[in-house]
Amino acid sequence: MFVKICGITNEEDALLAVAMGADALGFVFAPSKRQVTPQQARDIVRRLPGGVLSVGVFRNDAPQRVVDIVHEVGLNAAQLHGHESAKDSAWIAGHVPSVIKAFVAGSPGLDRIREYRAAAVLVEGPTPGSGEVFDWTLLDGSDRGVPLLLAGGLDADNVAGAIQRVRPWGVDVSSGVESAPGRKDPTKVRNFINNARVAIAADEEPQFSDDGPFPYDWRDE
Repeated sequence: MFVKICGITNEEDALLAVAMGADALGFVFAPSKRQVTPQQARDIVRRLPGGVLSVGVFRNDAPQRVVDIVHEVGLNAAQLHGHESAKDSAWIAGHVPSVIKAFVAGSPGLDRIREYRAAAVLVEGPTPGSGEVFDWTLLDGSDRGVPLLLAGGLDADNVAGAIQRVRPWGVDVSSGVESAPGRKDPTKVRNFINNARVAIAADEEPQFSDDGPFPYDWRDE
C-alpha cells in the first residue's frame, strides 16, 4: 500500500513521516494553511533520504510555473489539484518526472484520465482539502488503467475500511494526521500508516502488480 503524507510544512514532520514508513510527501504550493514556498520545500527535500517520492501540489497554476517549481525544488512529481485541462496536464507531464491528476469523485474526467498523461489519479470528495469523507460508492471499481490514490477525510480510524471498500493502489492524507493545520501528530501518522499496511496485507488480490505503471520504479531513480 502506497502511503502519501501531504501538507508537509517543516523538516521535522517530513523526517517523522519517512521514519514511520511514508512512501511519499506532499508540499502544497496552492493557497492553503499548509502552503510552503519553493525555498522552504527545497530545504526539506534536500534532506530526505533516497527512495522517498516528493510531490508538489498545485491548483490551476500556469503550466510553466508548475514545471519551474518542480525543477527548482527537485521534486519527483506534480499533483494537479484544480481544473487543469487535459492539454495542460499532458504538457506538464512531458516536462516533469511524473504527474498525479486529482479529480472529485464522480467527475467525468476520470474516464478520460489517459488524455491527461497522468501516472496516477487521486480521487477525493467534493470539497478538496476539507478533510471530509465522501461516498466511496461513487468509485465504481472501474479499472481506468492508472493507479488510484484515495484521499478525502481519511484518518487512522477509517483508512482500513476505505482500503477494503475501494481497493485503491494508495492512500493520501493530510489533516487526518495533524495536531494543528500544517503540524503532523506522530501518533496519528504512525497509526495511519500501520493501519493502511495491515489492511492491504489482508487483501489477497491487490489492485496493481509490481510491474504496473507508476510509481513502483521511483526507488530506482
